[in-house]
Amino acid sequence: MREARNAQASIFEHYSNHEYGVRLRKLSEILDRQPEILELVAAEFIDTSVSAVGRTGLSAESVLRCLVLRQQLGFSYEQLAFHLSDSVTYRTFARLPAHLSPSRSCLQSTIRRIRPETLAQAHQAVTCNLISQGVISLDKLRIDSTVVASHIAPPSDSQLLNDGVRVISRLLAKSKTETGLNIRFTDKRKAAKSLAFRIFNAKKATKDELYPDLLKMARLVLKQADRGRRQVIEGAEASVSGQKWLDALAHYRDLTSRVIEQTERRVIQGEKVPSSDKIVSLFESHTDIIVKGFRDVQYGHKINLSSEESGFITALSIEDGNPGDKTLFLPVLDYHQFVLGKLPRSVVADGGYASQANVAAGRAMGLKHVVFHKPVGVSLTAMGVKSKTFNALRHFRAGVEGNISELKRAFGAAKARWKGHDGFKAFVWASALTYNLVRLARLGPD
Repeated sequence: MREARNAQASIFEHYSNHEYGVRLRKLSEILDRQPEILELVAAEFIDTSVSAVGRTGLSAESVLRCLVLRQQLGFSYEQLAFHLSDSVTYRTFARLPAHLSPSRSCLQSTIRRIRPETLAQAHQAVTCNLISQGVISLDKLRIDSTVVASHIAPPSDSQLLNDGVRVISRLLAKSKTETGLNIRFTDKRKAAKSLAFRIFNAKKATKDELYPDLLKMARLVLKQADRGRRQVIEGAEASVSGQKWLDALAHYRDLTSRVIEQTERRVIQGEKVPSSDKIVSLFESHTDIIVKGFRDVQYGHKINLSSEESGFITALSIEDGNPGDKTLFLPVLDYHQFVLGKLPRSVVADGGYASQANVAAGRAMGLKHVVFHKPVGVSLTAMGVKSKTFNALRHFRAGVEGNISELKRAFGAAKARWKGHDGFKAFVWASALTYNLVRLARLGPD
């Protein structure tokens, strides 16, 4: 059974005198003063079905510290495994026993077991502690939104069709191993790859001529998938691996069918398909299309966040779709009031959040100032502030751009690299949690 903490500290613990070593020592002390985080993470590894004998593996404490280390250094799991085996400072911070050097696969499997809800609760616990200790001041709060990209290539209909043909054909090719039943099918992977490559590099007139052939291949593969599914259901013995194979086949079959439909509408019929109806990735199908302005199109999820004077992120939400900023203003205030238990005195947000209704709601909650960077449709008189106060809060709001930049640049939140929707959310929350902890190590009291 996995332990929450290491039973005994190593006598060889040592931090480098380099500034990063000093910072890691301070960060380690901060984590020791946040026992709620460890309790939340340790609960993820409790498995009553496992006997309390044999090897214990990484402790929950080491898993948490490896997660924090990875997010702030931007390492891959392979790089993290190397540095944990090579660096005394990193091993000391991670609280690794002398005999244990975790592999890439061990780190990946244990870190990814931490659910996004747990990381969100950990972030909330840290924020509440910092508010109660007076480290975080909520005299002024700034709100802004940004987009975190999914880990996908720029989408194209031809590549999505090729992905569907490739993945479904691969599943059919593995049917004997997974289900015990050999399914015969016509392998179109090589032909689809060649055709998709030609479409991608062709001029528009040539693309229009080639797309029907690729669509025909994709439809053929769907028919083969349906026939293979019926054969397995009727002829194969029930098994766990067989059911997983059926689930995967149904998943990719449905996604490929949607890609075929959107390609026919967009390319063949010349229809403008709404962003909400589009699939941009078979592997990260949760990805939203976020359009900012007329030309700036991003693929991922919009996040809405707030920060205070010292730059700590006090609230964060990961949105579905592309909601307008006006609708994201009050949820931040509600979170501070009902979850964190304290409302700010003054709030400033970007012009996209501006509305008279938001001003009225904020003032009704007891806020002294509700200001928007660009008074779009809301005058200074309507906001109830003087020009001097407006300019001071507008200059304060500019700091959130730096907070977002640091979150993306230094903590990896420009692109979420973990798979699946839960992986996306866990990556963003891990970045935000690590951001606050590292900022506390840099700016907090000694």
